[in-house]
Amino acid sequence: MSENIYITEERIDGADDGPLAGTTVAVKDNISTEGVRTTCGSRMLEEYVPPYDATVVKRLKDAGAIVVGKANMDEFGMGTTNETSYFGSVDNPAAPGHVPGGSSGGSAAAVAAGEADVALGTDTGGSIRCPAAFCGVVGIKPTYGLVSRYGLVAYGNSLEQIGPFANNVEDAAALLDVIAGSDERDATTRAEGDDATYAAAATGDVDGLTIGVPTELLEGADEGVVDTFWDAIADLEDRGAEYHEVSLPSVEHAVEAYYVIAMSEASSNLARFDGVRYGHSADAEGNWNETFAQTRKEGFGDEVKRRILLGTYALSAGYHDKYYKKAQDARAWVKQDFDEALSEADVLASPTMPVPPFELGESLDDPLQMYLADANTVPVNLADLPAISVPAGETDGLPVGLQLVGPAFGEERLIRAASALA
Repeated sequence: MSENIYITEERIDGADDGPLAGTTVAVKDNISTEGVRTTCGSRMLEEYVPPYDATVVKRLKDAGAIVVGKANMDEFGMGTTNETSYFGSVDNPAAPGHVPGGSSGGSAAAVAAGEADVALGTDTGGSIRCPAAFCGVVGIKPTYGLVSRYGLVAYGNSLEQIGPFANNVEDAAALLDVIAGSDERDATTRAEGDDATYAAAATGDVDGLTIGVPTELLEGADEGVVDTFWDAIADLEDRGAEYHEVSLPSVEHAVEAYYVIAMSEASSNLARFDGVRYGHSADAEGNWNETFAQTRKEGFGDEVKRRILLGTYALSAGYHDKYYKKAQDARAWVKQDFDEALSEADVLASPTMPVPPFELGESLDDPLQMYLADANTVPVNLADLPAISVPAGETDGLPVGLQLVGPAFGEERLIRAASALA
């Protein structure tokens, strides 16, 4: 078994029958599982055992799936390489010695290594698509509001979605069929559309499909990644699709806007971890403020502290309009650009990641390099759109992913197009 894929290995049996009967599933360790610890990859929650199941876990069990473990992840979902986990990093089964991608690296690695048939991850700015690309598997980031977030430990709640990993598009779509749909416990889920059948859309028929290729998402990408991407587009053309170039001028500001918004939400969401109600509590003498500070110092890793500090700064008096408000304006611009580009094309296509998988340890000393690697994935979360990453091939023996982006709640179209490649 590839090292460190699971933080907790524990079998949770589902119903005797159902659409996923006998299917093994790895669940990312920020999704609540009743009676089985849920750590978020953090010392802060090392011993936390939730008293309830997340909605997606309940739906998995009702569908007959067998949960085989809680998958390793970047701490609280903060990272692009899976190396910020308190429990250690995961080796990439598809490229040993390299990172599996983050933050859902354990989930993607579980599927790539054959440790689970399918897996659940979460995507705040690419955390499903990045590890799918780096591990050579399929990953779907659903439209915001398609899948319930009840029971997901929040990091950036206006951005994140739970989604599936699998070895092929049809299996990922079958998992999406089970977890999608409205939930009275999550007011952000949409009420209509519960009768969609995503697996049935995996026909591979792309005849007449128009693909928009945003030129900005190819600029600066690794040459081998770009060549592999164009080979995959040529494959789709051979099957009857056609492509043209489109422009998304706002994406040059997407990474900055994303990190201001995500870190601001992280600062707010992680304020609850104070050592009083649950989680790690420092054995510190002194007043409550000192105990609180020591608890968070011990409980959080460097990347989490960095994001909380930056988020708190962006929200502070005198800086809110300068940073957070501007980031929200940029988000609206990104959304508008995607809407315009998708009015001229059925789907948009780009490399999922502009680089092949980093070597383990390579990017830890340069957080900025890690943040910039998200350039092709974060705009999709800002725009609340669905996207899928499918294997496109390899460069120098390392996996490369192709990302397809569709209109809001256009998962069936994305699944149909992506199934022509995987």
